[in-house]
Formats: sequence, structure tokens, C-alpha cells
Amino acid sequence: MPYPEAAWERAMTVQEVLLKALSGELHWYRAAEILGWSPRTLRRWRERYETHGDSGLIDKRLLRPSKRCVPPQVVEQVLRLYRERYRGFNVRHFHQIARREHGVTVSDSFVKQVLQAARLVKKHRARGRHRLRREPRACFGELLHLDGSTHPWLPRTDRRPCLIAVSDDATKRVLHAALYPSESTRAVMMSLAAVLRADGLPMALDTDRAHWAFHTPKAKGPVDKTRLTQVGRALARLGIEHIPAYSPQARGRSERLNRTFQDRLVKELRVAGITTLEAANQYLIDHFVPHHNATFAREPREAASAFVPLGNVDLDSILCHEEERVVARDNTVTLGGRVLQIAPQPGRRSCVGLTVRVRQHLDGRFSIGRGTQRLGTFREDGRPVEAAGAADAQNASTAPWKTHKTRFPQLPQASSRKKRSDHLSNGSGQITC
Repeated sequence: MPYPEAAWERAMTVQEVLLKALSGELHWYRAAEILGWSPRTLRRWRERYETHGDSGLIDKRLLRPSKRCVPPQVVEQVLRLYRERYRGFNVRHFHQIARREHGVTVSDSFVKQVLQAARLVKKHRARGRHRLRREPRACFGELLHLDGSTHPWLPRTDRRPCLIAVSDDATKRVLHAALYPSESTRAVMMSLAAVLRADGLPMALDTDRAHWAFHTPKAKGPVDKTRLTQVGRALARLGIEHIPAYSPQARGRSERLNRTFQDRLVKELRVAGITTLEAANQYLIDHFVPHHNATFAREPREAASAFVPLGNVDLDSILCHEEERVVARDNTVTLGGRVLQIAPQPGRRSCVGLTVRVRQHLDGRFSIGRGTQRLGTFREDGRPVEAAGAADAQNASTAPWKTHKTRFPQLPQASSRKKRSDHLSNGSGQITC
């Protein structure tokens, strides 16, 4: 094992000072002051130099292996794992998986030094200018962030699905994350429905100004909060404040979360061999999100939760695509290219001219309502599912006042009704004159 270059440089400096002191150019006290030694230490090094020469000026302890030295087998294991299976992972992510899956016990800083020495990981440049940090909210559920990220999430495919993630501002917990074919109103509402059913109603929701979130009359201008989108209508109905963000810097927590998912999730899906949306969403639920929350989540400043229990709120009629329509002369309405035929309603001869609300639900069904009355439910293809509204009680065979009463069995009795020709008969069946 050769001596390090720094040890030789130190030995050359000591040699130069000792030679000047031996030649009388420097006083020994002055030489000890230059080297930072005491006179006694300087005398010992002078004896070593006179006895062993140049090699006596090098600290022999440098050749002894440290008791805290990492075994070469562990270094080889770390390099082999990164080269063969986890190439492209960042150091912290790779260190967490190596500890969890392969029992590696060395620190992340040592792993970083090893990977950088092997030129498997680049050294990052210093960060940019200093920025002020926004203080997180105090309570869990006080503010949620929702954002979509279109990215090549699945390996060995050309598709670019959208990951929609909902996170809490106070705890950094990811409450929901799922992959959808695109960033659509339906995908956003399905994510909101999952969070609301699991945790309750938050106080506020922060999103960007995407087409499903806000109407922006002028590009890069303020949003028009008087013209609500379908998502805006649902949030207003639920009493959730909708906060628009006007720059990526204003949504730094969501942007950093997307960057973390793009870095970690893609590599974990590749290692797991997952290539479909269904399998990826199951992996998110079972593995990725729990490990992410265990690593990055923190406790809120205040223990009280700001979530409000959902109660008996009918989310199915709120988180949907809703439009007002006027019933045509043939008792039909149209939504999304589907013609929906309204069945006859009890107590009304026709529904022509009525203003109704037509809803397309998250499962694809359609429903037509007017106030609290439901006029019909239809399948995704437009065919009716059940009879429109409440059945006509007066004509229904199951009406309580139409139900036949149960009677005890009785013996057959002779009919007491006389026939029209009985007055011509003598009782024996023979006709008399």
C-alpha cells in the first residue's frame, strides 16, 4: 500500500526545515515554530531523520488499515448493484433501496464517494441564488396540492401517461397518486374522490391554471372566478377554497414532488418490470407511496386536523360533468353526443321545455334530474338503466293499495247469480212452457 501524496508533501516540508536548522540557517526554536511542534517533538523527528533518512519523516500509521475501514467486499457489492440493476438512480434513492432490499449498512455519504470515485455518478454544481422559503401550513388538511405530470413513466413504451398526485402542505404526505391516460377533468375528479372519501373535506386546494381548473380569458393573465369549470363548480359546492398558482415557483412543493417521482418512480417501475397502467397504479398503492411517506413525511406543527368528515354528502352527484339542458319536443336531451330518452313521468303528461340537469358520472353513467327529482338513469351507451324517476304509484302493480289481499282457502259454493233463462226452467234443468 503506497503512501498518499499528501504524506510525501508533508515529509518534504519537514525535511526542508530540518536541513535549514542543521545547517545553522534557522534556530531550532524557530524551526519548531514553523512546523507547529514543541522542541521535544522536533528533537524526536531529528533523531528519526538522522537514523532512517527520508523514510523516517513519514508517519508509519498511514500504512495501517483503519478499524473503521469498510471491507472491500461491501464496496464491490455497492458498485455491482449500481452497475447491474440500479444504474441511473440518484445516490440517496439508491442508498435507501440498498439498505432496504440488500442489507447494505454503510452511510449514504460513503456510497456517494464510492460512486463518484468510480465515475458512475456526476458531481453536481453548486445551487443557485438564495431564495426565501414559504412556511408550511400548521394543520394536516389545511392546504392540499394537486398537480399532474405528463412523462414517460412506463419503461419500454412510447406512451406518456399523466401522474396526478395530491399531497398535504403541512406534512408532505402524498394522499393519492395514480397514473391516467391524460390530464383530464375525469382523472382529476377521480383523484379528488379518492382523497375525500379517505380523509374528508380539506380547507383549500392549490392547483395550476390548467384548462380543467380555471378559465383564463387572457394568456398569462388573472383567472376568471365567475366562470367556473367543472372542477371549480364541484369544489365550490363542497365548500373547498380553490387557489390558483401563477408561476412554477409559487408551487415549488408540487414541482419538487413531481421531480422526485420522475426520478424514483420510473426507475423502480423499470426494476420491477412493470409496463401497464393497472400494474403501475397497484405498485404505487402497495409500495411506492408508503415508502415515500415513510421517508419524507413529517409531523405537522399542530396536532389538530383541518379535515371535515364527509358525512352523507353524495359525491357521485357532485364530482361529475354537469350541464343544463332544455328537453326537446321528443322528450330527449343530448350530452357528450349521447341522446337520452326521458320516460313518462308520474303526474306529468310531457317534459317538453323543462330545464333539467344532465350529469355524466365518473363511471360513465348518465343521469337526468330536476331539483330533487331524478328523471332517469342511463348506461354509458345511452340506454336506460331503470324506470325514470319514481314509478307511477297509481299504475304500479306493487302499490300497497293495489296488492291483492291474502285470503284463507274456502270450499266452492254454488253461484247465486241467476241465468237469463232460469225463469223458463223448473229447477230440474227442463224447460217448461
